[in-house]
Amino acid sequence: MKKIYHLSSCSTNQRILKEINPGKDVELQDIKQQNIDAETLDWIKDKVGSYEALFSRKAMKYKSMGLNNMDLKESDYRKYMLEEYTFLKRPFMINGDEVFIGNSKSVVEDAVKSFNS
Repeated sequence: MKKIYHLSSCSTNQRILKEINPGKDVELQDIKQQNIDAETLDWIKDKVGSYEALFSRKAMKYKSMGLNNMDLKESDYRKYMLEEYTFLKRPFMINGDEVFIGNSKSVVEDAVKSFNS
């Protein structure tokens, strides 16, 4: 599977997509239009080790919902990400068995290499 879960209204995600320059064999999914499904989220979690690693604490709703004052468990992270796209670190990039999460420079560089090799 070659798939990139992104937010089309995010300039950082747009920049990353330009860097990766995905071919026609890569499926793009705007998570605001269609959030990630439970099966895929669980598969990615198995690859990276935890739901917490996939969860964005930068989301405005993180503080407004008071989640920053709660002791969240793995099941909580999963629940919130499936309910609200804003809690997903983005982009999520899948190239076969390789998974790239987020927009750090090293992650983007590795994703570009993977998708363009």
